[in-house]
Amino acid sequence: MKPNNLDTFKTLFLVKGILTLAFSLFFIFYAGMGLFFSTIIEASDKLNDAPFNLGIIFVIIGVIGIIICVTLGVLTLIASKYIKHRKNYTFIFVISIINCLTGILGILLGVFSLIELTKPEIKELFNKA
Repeated sequence: MKPNNLDTFKTLFLVKGILTLAFSLFFIFYAGMGLFFSTIIEASDKLNDAPFNLGIIFVIIGVIGIIICVTLGVLTLIASKYIKHRKNYTFIFVISIINCLTGILGILLGVFSLIELTKPEIKELFNKA
């Protein structure tokens, strides 16, 4: 049996998932900042002639960012678990592709995990599980 790097990728997927979940804190701050601006604009009598409340844009972007980051973080953590148990090859493959869209760390993790996953001996490991 040839040596493989699946244990290393399990750890890297775990780290990437935790970092993605931690990045969602930025969007929580962003949405909170939007709520703060929204209440200031509503409380101020001078700015009531604005066509809409600009703080709402911050809140919407923040909530969308939180949803995307938490979803991607949880899916990456699940992929790490599946790598550990050597099951759900297709799920891990898809999450690797999605991680390629998430910045330089995701690109590196996604490309190298895709290279590892396409090896015939790795496919056999997942078929036996």
